[in-house]
Amino acid sequence: MMTDIEHITIAEARRDLDGRTYSAMELAEAHLSRIEEKKGNNAYLEVFDDVRQQAKEADKLVQSGRGGILAGIPISVKDNILIRSRRASAGSKMLEGYRAPYDATVVLKIREAGGIFLGRTNMDEFAMGSSTENSAFGVVKNPHDEARVPGGSSGGSAASIALHTALGSLGSDTGGSIRQPASLCGVVGLKPTYGSVSRYGLIAMGSSFDQIGPLAKTVEDAEILFNVIKGNDPYDSTSIPVKLYPRISEMRKRIGVPRALLGEGIDEDVLKNFEKTLAALRQSGYDVIDIELPYAEYALPAYYVIIPAEVSTNLARFDGVRYGLHVEGKNIAEEYAESRSKGFGPEVRRRILLGTHILSAGYYDAYYTKAQAVRQLISHDYEEAFKAVDLIATPTSPTPAFKIGEKTDPISMYRSDIFTVTANLTGMPALSIPSGFVEREKKELPVGFHLTAPMLRESWLFAAGKDVQASVK
Repeated sequence: MMTDIEHITIAEARRDLDGRTYSAMELAEAHLSRIEEKKGNNAYLEVFDDVRQQAKEADKLVQSGRGGILAGIPISVKDNILIRSRRASAGSKMLEGYRAPYDATVVLKIREAGGIFLGRTNMDEFAMGSSTENSAFGVVKNPHDEARVPGGSSGGSAASIALHTALGSLGSDTGGSIRQPASLCGVVGLKPTYGSVSRYGLIAMGSSFDQIGPLAKTVEDAEILFNVIKGNDPYDSTSIPVKLYPRISEMRKRIGVPRALLGEGIDEDVLKNFEKTLAALRQSGYDVIDIELPYAEYALPAYYVIIPAEVSTNLARFDGVRYGLHVEGKNIAEEYAESRSKGFGPEVRRRILLGTHILSAGYYDAYYTKAQAVRQLISHDYEEAFKAVDLIATPTSPTPAFKIGEKTDPISMYRSDIFTVTANLTGMPALSIPSGFVEREKKELPVGFHLTAPMLRESWLFAAGKDVQASVK
């Protein structure tokens, strides 16, 4: 018999499916019903028409004993990760009719593990945004308050978990796009080490920042998903070879807190929740140490110089000629201009223009080169800090979910990423764990606790994340 899916995790479903408590078909049907019930939240852009067929095949695998760790587990996928023969629009009119010619490596790995793909989730256009308000197909509503945003750019993926319309989800993280919506929706989100998960089949935004990662209800579930999708991939030149993986040493249970960053701009109750979580970790045997990250205050401006430069380069291919939206014009120049102006939304156009300016003669050295130098200084700060501590803690977001339409000024929106962009600048792994709630207008809104670890130390994040989860219960 199928039980209430609101209280099922991937780990529990695995045991239940193997124990024949219910079938993959029953689990899939329950999630399809839930998706229909919650379709007003706009988390899904498309629900696949072969979900029941996938579930039927999964049941055969489970019954034969040949099923993988995800056999029969319903998974949602962000709209910028390719699934063969399925549409992949990256939340943009530019790619509205595009169908993927191949599977992303992460999709292949989930297929091999027996996962069931439910559908593709809504997102900020080409992953540019912190609210999913930039989607060409409408904003996603926060499951805890429909007047508020779910965060972004993986807002649909985070909402699909919080709405209990999927047991796990894949998102992409360029400056916090998994972790920030995870925090605002009250779920777990992991940004893995850069290169530990293949980016083959991900529609690129910023190639030196982008990383695919999991969203889930629990840290244990995020760990299960990460272990499925991680690993070297010959199709991704930035993928880390296995021989370069270090031998993982035991965590010393030392957490560093960069107090200088916890100043102006953080809501008082968010900071209070953060301190309460730190106190709980102390009770669990962790040492909490104040640390200095001298250049971390420049992370946000450095990020918003480098990322538009990479955006303008990556999105140059969408010209309406080879593929993408095509608008007829009097000549090739007019067709090119019209296709791009109608295909891209305001935030994408803003970043393309800014990036083109940054990379132009006379400005490259003044902005781009300096920002890359700051990036190296920030990485050095973190490397030095990790000599004294194992993990670095901050809130995930300075605020809980804000109202739809509230942040019309791009700068105020960009500040939502203040604690998350450093993990993408440095390439280090980071995890957001739900740490409680704060109240806004008589609504309980979730907040997240953010941990960053040294390169390839995801196991430390999972261990500490489980302790955070235990302390919040």
